[in-house]
Amino acid sequence: MLHALEAIERYKSGKSQQQHLQHEPEWLQWLAAAEKPRINLERIHSIAELQKINAVLDYTERTLQVLNGLQLSFWMKELLEEVLAWSETAKGGSLDQRRTWQQQGINLFVHNIGSAQLYSLYATDGSNGLESATSPKQEIIRILISTHGLIGQYTRGEIPFAENIPLRSLMTEGWVTDSELRTLLMALNQCIIAAVDSHLWNQVQGEVEQIVNRIVTGTEHTDWSVKERLSRLRSNSIRQGEAIDETYAKLEQQFPVEQQLAPMASRTLWYVESAMRDFSLEEMVKVFLLALHSEEWNQEKTSPSNASSVTSIRHISFEPLMNTMYYDYKGAKKLNIYKKRMIEKYLEQYSWEQIIAGEKLPYPHLGHRVERYPDLPDTLFVTFEFSPAAEKLIAFCIEAEKSPLYEQAVLLLFDLFGLRRDAYDRFHNEETYLSDMNSSGDYKKVLLDYMVGIRVLDIGPGGGVLLDLIEQEKPEVEAIGIDISANVIEALERKKQRESHHWHVMKGDALQLNQYVESGTVDTVIFSSILHELYSYIERDGRRFNTDTVAAALQSAFQVLSAGGRILIRDGIMSEPETQKRRIRFLEPDGLRWLERYAADFKGREITFERISDDEVMMPINDAMEFLYTYTWGEEAYVHEIQEQFGVFTPQAYEKCIRETLGEQAEIIKLHHFLQEGYTEALVDRIHFMDEKGNPASLPDSTCLIVIEKKGKEGVTE
Repeated sequence: MLHALEAIERYKSGKSQQQHLQHEPEWLQWLAAAEKPRINLERIHSIAELQKINAVLDYTERTLQVLNGLQLSFWMKELLEEVLAWSETAKGGSLDQRRTWQQQGINLFVHNIGSAQLYSLYATDGSNGLESATSPKQEIIRILISTHGLIGQYTRGEIPFAENIPLRSLMTEGWVTDSELRTLLMALNQCIIAAVDSHLWNQVQGEVEQIVNRIVTGTEHTDWSVKERLSRLRSNSIRQGEAIDETYAKLEQQFPVEQQLAPMASRTLWYVESAMRDFSLEEMVKVFLLALHSEEWNQEKTSPSNASSVTSIRHISFEPLMNTMYYDYKGAKKLNIYKKRMIEKYLEQYSWEQIIAGEKLPYPHLGHRVERYPDLPDTLFVTFEFSPAAEKLIAFCIEAEKSPLYEQAVLLLFDLFGLRRDAYDRFHNEETYLSDMNSSGDYKKVLLDYMVGIRVLDIGPGGGVLLDLIEQEKPEVEAIGIDISANVIEALERKKQRESHHWHVMKGDALQLNQYVESGTVDTVIFSSILHELYSYIERDGRRFNTDTVAAALQSAFQVLSAGGRILIRDGIMSEPETQKRRIRFLEPDGLRWLERYAADFKGREITFERISDDEVMMPINDAMEFLYTYTWGEEAYVHEIQEQFGVFTPQAYEKCIRETLGEQAEIIKLHHFLQEGYTEALVDRIHFMDEKGNPASLPDSTCLIVIEKKGKEGVTE
């Protein structure tokens, strides 16, 4: 076993306790003493676990384990053991130790350079300073540490090829032959990459071999174009469905991308994908430009005393942004969607011209911060900074995610940033929510029987299940999804690219459809489980839960319909007569507590009930059903469901609203209501549902299907 692995094993087994660590190698002392190691969060699944483990030491151990299994000559294995043992040291050390290192000029933020500097100072006699070692062997080790991981970073688009050129000095100095350098670099990169993921090494081994060959042979190599570099920086987004060619082409139409991002060509980029993997390409480019047109960058170009010092900015680090974008949720790393949405809005308001001109937006609670530190003049740090009030409110949203206070917290956040509530679908658990929406395909398929024409709008497409069904069952139809929610459109665009769909989506307001499609050009408009959300969330005349919102949505849809076109509605329905009452006997011990909590928290209207016993109540039938919809969904959906009223109208009230809103030109050709499958089964072991006299009763209809046709001289054929 390698000596370094034996040292780590002694430490982990407790044979080398903290008080005896001074007898262990310095690299192990520092890694073991790390109080807050610098971690790339890209492959970390739980931030909370970082408090219990030493991720840097564990990674170093894995690299050494890979090395231990390689068939190499003794001198190569010994040399690479030293390289791997020291390569992460700039991420370790106690806070006091790190402060001392910074005062000594150690670059702790570009860890390969910082680790090489530590090696030069502490593993050699240090007489030659930070940038060199004493013997040829030590100089080989120092150079391999200083270029540690750069080949992998080059394949990811994070560095220019020239960063690897120092490796050629190992041959030009006569320390190793070309074949020895090739063997060293392939072995070293296998240790570095396979320690992250063995499958990843299998995927990239061929490309690594090509790059190593270029380094060894000195083959001239042109760096990636801006587009190729962006594509590599966004490899994960592309795998998730981002249409990079199409998106980049749109950017080129807006401003000269290659020209504006040219200054990045010779700079290394740190933690880019970790910090911005969830942002769009346009947003990432805007962040790059904010850095390149910041005061900190331009100070160098305008400095008359040192005009050439612009080249001293060698690194651009997004580590501060990465560290602010995640938090721990149920033991898993979770994107801080609150900050992401606010940053998205901030970037959306910035025009390309404003960014290039170096203007700053008058945004009181959020701004971008680009800074350099006096002791690290070659490194630019980029992040976004929230006001103290915004930080506290976002923290409150996270803490309130499982309580009725959650929705109030989110509304406060929207008010603070001046955003519409319906501009986003959900913050907390949004991925699960969109997935659940996709599971409703069987219920939505019936809508296809009532579609007419070849141009169909799906309002509020959610996870895209209805768009998929239309494409599958009616391939001749042009299906378009319209949603005001930025995150829904973003997810659907990626799904479209990933799964090669032909439907289209656009961000738009359901109440103003004529702004996105020409009046009279749509054959079918579908509102599938969306009218009750518009009713629940959109304020009209200063209040939510306003039936005028439903009327406005119908008018908006009717205006864009062609003659003979149809509006299809599938949504919640209330029972008639509304004066009916029903009894609920709870079979679960906390059932009555659920109802009491729900009645206090529900925002749609006052929920009333009469308590008959410790486990039984009498309620108006529509209050009972509105409660049971939420009771069925369970605790996870509670904070959202109390904000939404599922049943908006009774059948008669729906008919009245349609006739009064759309007039004689609208013909209701179907108004059907039914109990959606699943509710009875979901509640059978949880409640007994009874009439006023206590006799067993069936659940009333929950859902309606309404088809409205626009009369006209020229009808649309099915």
